[in-house]
Amino acid sequence: MNLTIENILLIGSILLFISIIVGKTSYKFGVPTLILFLAIGMLAGSDGIGGIRFDNPKNAQLIGIISLNFILFSGGLDTNWGSIKPVLKEGIMLSTFGVLLTAVSLGTFVYYVTDFTIYESMLLGSIVSSTDAAAVFSILRSKNLALKTNLRPTLELESGSNDPMAYVLTIAFLTLVINQDQSLISVIPMFLRQMIVGAAAGFGFGVASKFIINRIRLDFEGLYPVLVIALMFMTFSATDFVGGNGFLAIYICAVYLGNQDIIHKKSILKMFDGLAWLMQIVLFLTLGLLVFPSQIAPYIGIGMLISLFLILIARPVGVFISLIFFKMKLRRRFYISWVGLRGAVPIVFATYPLLAGIEKANMIFSIVFFISVTSILIQGTTLSVLAKWLNVGLPEKSKIINEIDQLLLDLPKSSLQEFNVLSNFFAVNKRIVDLNFPKSAFIIMIKRDNQFIRPGGSTEIKSEDILMVLADDEGDYLKVHEALKYK
Repeated sequence: MNLTIENILLIGSILLFISIIVGKTSYKFGVPTLILFLAIGMLAGSDGIGGIRFDNPKNAQLIGIISLNFILFSGGLDTNWGSIKPVLKEGIMLSTFGVLLTAVSLGTFVYYVTDFTIYESMLLGSIVSSTDAAAVFSILRSKNLALKTNLRPTLELESGSNDPMAYVLTIAFLTLVINQDQSLISVIPMFLRQMIVGAAAGFGFGVASKFIINRIRLDFEGLYPVLVIALMFMTFSATDFVGGNGFLAIYICAVYLGNQDIIHKKSILKMFDGLAWLMQIVLFLTLGLLVFPSQIAPYIGIGMLISLFLILIARPVGVFISLIFFKMKLRRRFYISWVGLRGAVPIVFATYPLLAGIEKANMIFSIVFFISVTSILIQGTTLSVLAKWLNVGLPEKSKIINEIDQLLLDLPKSSLQEFNVLSNFFAVNKRIVDLNFPKSAFIIMIKRDNQFIRPGGSTEIKSEDILMVLADDEGDYLKVHEALKYK
C-alpha cells in the first residue's frame, strides 16, 4: 500500500490510536513504550502485515527534525534550574567530552572489526554517541523513577543537551567521508561555530521570547502556546541559518523560558508535554515504517557486537573519563553509564549518510537501527532493577517534587489566605507575571469592588484588591506578602 493524500490521515490516525492503546499496557510486561511504537511502524511497513511502502529518507528526516524540536523544547521547559545548577558542570562534561570519547572509542572499535574506513567508522560512532532525549525523558518519567543525590537531573540534563554535540560530530565526519582530501583540522572551525553560536543564540532567543510572550497582548489564552511554537521554530531555523546549532539553541531557550515567570505558563507546559508525546509516537512510527527488517537481518551479528561494545565499554569509558575530576560515588557513575539509551535520534542522524549517498549508507543505517533497538530493550527495561541493585533509587514517596512538577501536577495546597492590597504596595498596577510571586502559591480569585475576577498572568493588581491565595505553609505566605509589598 502506498501512502497518498487520500489515505494518509486515515492510516496515520489508526496507527496513532493503536500506539496509544498498546502503549497504555506495555509497562505491565516491562516493555518500553517507544519500542512498541517502533514495532507498530515496522508491522505496518512494507515488510510487515500492513504493507505500507514508505521509502523516503528525506521526508523521514524532516519529520525527525520537527519532532526533535518539540521533544527537546518540552524537555527544556520541564528542566528546573534549581535542580540542574548543582550538576551543571557534570552535565556539560557528559554532553560534550563524554560524547566525543564515546564516538572515538566506538569508532576505533568499528574500524578494527569491519571494512569501514577510519572516517566511516568515526561517522558511525558519532551517530550513536549521544543519549537520546526522547528515550530518557520518556522512560524515566513513565517509570516515575525517584533517584538519589541529583542523579535524575544529571541524566536529564545530559540527554537534553548532548544531541547537539553528536549532530556536529556527525556532520563533521560525514563531510570528511564525502571530501576525502580534507583533514580533520579543517572541520574544527565549523564545530566551534556550531556550539558557540548555538549557545549564544539560544540564550538570546530565550530572553527575547520571554519579552514577547509577556508583552504581547493576545485575546485568547489558547494563542499563547501557538506563539511559543512559532518562537521555537524561529529559534531553530534562525540559529541554523547563521551557522549555529539549532538543537542546542532551542534547548537553552526552553530551559531559560521554563524557569521564568511567563503568561499562561501552565497552559504552555501542558500543551508541550502532550505535543512531545505525540511527536515521540509520530517519530518512532515513521522510523518504523522507514525500516525494512529484511535489510537489517544480514547485519544482526555485527550490529549486536557493536551494540554490546557501546553499552559495556564505549559508554562507560566516556562517562568515567569525563567525570574523573568530580567527586562522585562509583555506583552513581555505573548507573549514569547504564542510562546511555539510544533511541530515535541516532536513527534520524543515520538518514544524513543516506541522503548524502555515501557508499556504506545503508549498512550504517541498519547497524544504527539495530543499536537503538537493543539499547532500549536491554537498558530501558532494566533501569528500575539496576537502580535498586546499585542502591541509587528512592521510594516513590521520597521523590522530590520541584516547582515545575507542582505547576503541572496541580498538587493540592494545605491552606487558603486572603491578602488586602493597600495603595502603597509595590504590586499596585503591576501584572501578576511581573511580580516575584512564589511558584508554590497560587492566586485563585481576586475580589474587586464586590466582584470576583479569575486571575491570569496578565491580570493587573489594583489598589484595595483582595487576593485569595492557596499555598502550603506560612513560609509561602511570607513570600507572597513580600512579592506584593516590596520590589
